[in-house]
Amino acid sequence: MKKPLVGALFAVLLLGAGVAPATAATGHGAAAPTTVAAPTAVKEKIRPKAVNFAGTVALSNCSGSVVRTPDSQPGDPALVLSNGHCMESGFPGPGEVVFNQPSTRSFTLLNASGSGVGTLRASKIAYGTMTDTDISVYQLTSTYAQIESKYGIKALELNTAHPVQGTAITVVSAYWKRTYACNVDGFVYRLKEGDWTWKDSVRYTSACQTIGGTSGSPVLDNATGKVVAVNNTGNEDGQRCTDNNPCEVDESGNVTVRQGINYAQETYGIVPCIGAGNVFDLNRAGCALPKP
Repeated sequence: MKKPLVGALFAVLLLGAGVAPATAATGHGAAAPTTVAAPTAVKEKIRPKAVNFAGTVALSNCSGSVVRTPDSQPGDPALVLSNGHCMESGFPGPGEVVFNQPSTRSFTLLNASGSGVGTLRASKIAYGTMTDTDISVYQLTSTYAQIESKYGIKALELNTAHPVQGTAITVVSAYWKRTYACNVDGFVYRLKEGDWTWKDSVRYTSACQTIGGTSGSPVLDNATGKVVAVNNTGNEDGQRCTDNNPCEVDESGNVTVRQGINYAQETYGIVPCIGAGNVFDLNRAGCALPKP
């Protein structure tokens, strides 16, 4: 995973912009053959001016964004999306789901140019897990209407469809006030890192060299400005399925290691799990997020 930024600034100053990713599960049973793949080079598309920092938030150790579903209403309590491994309670274990737990966490809201314009505060962690995906969703004490009225900033909308290979994307990190432009290189059947396994992860082309502190950054479709994924990890040292070195596992159990390549978790699957009033309901039709 892109590690929560505990001492990461010091590490970056000493070592440069190195990747600091997550932890996923090692393979079960006999060891599968390993392929070490070279990073994929794809011609990057120009990033439209519409993609900026507005609506992103900086956490104490990660990045995030104020998000809404297509059905969210102005008077609904706003939501902040980040990674499960960025929660203040620490990494949830395999199979663990955090659901409707009180939180008073604060977030620095950024405007289009990347300046902090105010502080938002959580009322609870509505949902968080590192099983199958790596997400945390906080419910705020402010509504979308209150945020827009006070700061002139609208929430980013979660896309409802699966991302598409080749799409031009931008990872927007509020922690570093930095963006990374590349393309969706493809999708990973299973992404394993340490004790965790994620399903159908997004693999970036090599231009997105995200670093520690970019965890939880929204991944935006350049054409629509909508959130299609949340940045979470990358293979730092070329190791196989270890902490900070996720590996790709296909349907046949074959393992591929792509050193220097980074990944994100799709977010379209969050939308069916959110009902009226921005309330998480894991029993809604189409909701496939892991349950507590």
